[in-house]
Amino acid sequence: MSAIPPPPHVFDATEANFQSEVLDASFDQPILVDLWATWCGPCKVLGPLLEKVVGEFNGAIRLAKIDCDKEQALAASFGVRSIPTVVLIREGQLVDAFTGALPEGAIREFLARHVQPGEAAPEQAAPPLRQETPEQAIARLQQAIAADPDKAELKLELAVAQMQAGNALAAEAELDTLPANLAGDDRAKRLRGQLDFARSLEGAPDATELRARIERDPGDHAARDLLGVRLLIDGDAASALDQFLAILAADRNWNEGQAKKRLIAAFNVLDDADLVGDYRRRMSSLLF
Repeated sequence: MSAIPPPPHVFDATEANFQSEVLDASFDQPILVDLWATWCGPCKVLGPLLEKVVGEFNGAIRLAKIDCDKEQALAASFGVRSIPTVVLIREGQLVDAFTGALPEGAIREFLARHVQPGEAAPEQAAPPLRQETPEQAIARLQQAIAADPDKAELKLELAVAQMQAGNALAAEAELDTLPANLAGDDRAKRLRGQLDFARSLEGAPDATELRARIERDPGDHAARDLLGVRLLIDGDAASALDQFLAILAADRNWNEGQAKKRLIAAFNVLDDADLVGDYRRRMSSLLF
């Protein structure tokens, strides 16, 4: 029986084709490189997930697989210390990388920072999926954890969903159970920052009252500060940052420079590089 051919977006990279199919080709589209080996258990878990997620980008990116046993010199050129190692190459340069078998959602987030999906061919276009609510995500993840309680990645995803649903205490409880390797994950760090913001709202007025206070007194920095935190927790990041910038512009030293501290903390919890870059520049223009 003949082997099943790989999908069109997946190919084997070797010393013979690396220059043309990876480095040269990366000037036309990014190339994700999976360094793996047949004896590596995590590689067997990660490989199919990479193929699936890369396939969702509809040709905007290709996946090159390097068998480290067969291509030892090529693998050594990457300075690989452990496998699986995955690197992203664009315009002939390594632009990002990760090691270990990340969950599917984390792989998707990793690629989304660098690549925009291409348009699916009309005959392949699938009907739009209904957006999953945080509550639905919580129910799904709780069932998955009950079936596989040792899969810590699910607990991190559950913590994120709990925070999105407004359940800060439940999110913190899940975070506290994570092993050390996931406690340092970027998503966990962002979530810790969001929890810090949530704590500052304990006993605070609602957004309507805060807006009314600001309308009566535009110099009510305390109300503007709390409104910014509420907007950030509710997902309106740009409006939240605008509130903190307004305080900074009016009085950079208010409450021991709290507006600047809020902005820096907000930058650390947001996963939007363009938005963060824009507001970092605005903050700098007010400070220097």
